[in-house]
Amino acid sequence: MGKWFNKKLATILLVIAVLVLVSIYILPIAVPLIIALLTAIFLEPFVKFVQTRFKWERKGAVITVFILFLVIASGLVYWIITQLVGQIIQFSKMVPEYTNSLSHMWGEVEAFFLRSTAEMPVEVVNSFETEMIAFAEGIRDWILTFVNYDTVTNLLTGIPSFLVSFIVFLIALFLFMLDLMDLKGMMFNRLKESTAEKVRFMSARLNNVVFGFLKAQFLVSLIIFAVSLIALLFIAPEYAIVMSLVIWVIDFIPILGSIIVLTPWFIYMFIVGDIVQGTQLAILALVLLVIRRTVEPKVMGTQIGLSPLATLIAMFIGLQLIGFLGFFIGPLLVILFTSAREAGIIKMEFKI
Repeated sequence: MGKWFNKKLATILLVIAVLVLVSIYILPIAVPLIIALLTAIFLEPFVKFVQTRFKWERKGAVITVFILFLVIASGLVYWIITQLVGQIIQFSKMVPEYTNSLSHMWGEVEAFFLRSTAEMPVEVVNSFETEMIAFAEGIRDWILTFVNYDTVTNLLTGIPSFLVSFIVFLIALFLFMLDLMDLKGMMFNRLKESTAEKVRFMSARLNNVVFGFLKAQFLVSLIIFAVSLIALLFIAPEYAIVMSLVIWVIDFIPILGSIIVLTPWFIYMFIVGDIVQGTQLAILALVLLVIRRTVEPKVMGTQIGLSPLATLIAMFIGLQLIGFLGFFIGPLLVILFTSAREAGIIKMEFKI
């Protein structure tokens, strides 16, 4: 054991342990800063392009790219919100019709129940009534878990926190874009030449991983959006575009994804008596779930250089340890470890 476990390895393991603890306790509250840094890295090629194309100084190029980013992002958000609000207004106009359909269907269920139990013993009828009441109360309680005073209050009280985080993100993004090259230079100035070469190797590897991850998510999201849009054009054409966008955005949530949107939708269709549309939506939810769970590990593994199995294990363990953020950090830590080993920073070649 002493041949391969030495002071250097102990130091490396200690650093890894510290990084893991930081990932668990610090990263979740530093999400706006992390996203700002990743966005700045993502926008850096555009900044360099503007500098080269127009012969501008870095500050002018950064301001230009930052403003263009804000305009494009704001326009996209505005379009999505207006479409969503329009569909909500249209849905609210149809609420009375849906309510009448529910009342009519419930009346038919009661009439069918009375006809079917006319010849049955009173005890059996009472048992059926008890079960039906319990079922209805269960549905009511399930709905109230999503739509209640506490949920609305939490959403409203979370708005100021979100706005603060968003402002911090914008400020941090601009500052990171301005100082990205200086930060990189400061980091390399503190390193020996041999160490700097290893870090450059790791940086290039991580850069490929980040862009590979974004590319993988984009490719999978394109598949999800295309399948959702095509299916909804046949199932519910009046809501196809908006709901496809909603599904596309929500699908980034690990494990649940599009199920959050489609499950209440097809359950509602079953309740109002539209069995055909409810079945179609349920099938769509299953198809999207299968696509996400089968295609994502393979695409991510291809783009970031991990095998599908290693990618799946890293995403799952990260998700279990630190929640949503771990879904992305898990594969990143694995890549960081393998890159450090390939660069010679970590040496753990041993046999049992």
